[in-house]
Amino acid sequence: MTIPNILSLFRLALVPCFPIMFFSGTPRARTYAVLIYILASLTDVLDGFIARHYHMVSRLGRVLDPLADKLMAFTVLTCIAVSRIVPPWAVLIFFCKEALMGIGALALYRKIDDVIPSNWLGKGAGAFFFIICICLLIFPQIPPVWAIVLICFALALNLIAFFNYLWIFIQKMSQSTESQS
Repeated sequence: MTIPNILSLFRLALVPCFPIMFFSGTPRARTYAVLIYILASLTDVLDGFIARHYHMVSRLGRVLDPLADKLMAFTVLTCIAVSRIVPPWAVLIFFCKEALMGIGALALYRKIDDVIPSNWLGKGAGAFFFIICICLLIFPQIPPVWAIVLICFALALNLIAFFNYLWIFIQKMSQSTESQS
């Protein structure tokens, strides 16, 4: 097991910690939940750096890393929606996009024994989503219309990244079909 994969597993373990802390009702619960989210993001950056810099990129890591990221993002967004900071349809859009990406990744993995690596567009959309969620967590009293505008912008960037990945997916699937004929 590589260090980047251990960091991804640690990030997976942090996923249930976020809602437990967020809904704990203890003083400063949201602050501690934000710190958990920040810690998860820092381990994401660290595992990516270590994997690339020390040539520890692995097939397992290419699955674990995005899985941990998406589960944390989904959990955070769900908590924000349950708190009525953003509408529930934001969670539905995010879930559908991630479910489609997961199905596509599984199909590609079965077809060519690999997944599409992250790219700058996906990383940028993820970073913007992180920043927006942090802002919504730190400032829950933000006017509802602004919260909706912010989450819509974050979701729009994520959908743009999704269509970019979809284009790459279609190309890889067609290349695989051509090479098998």
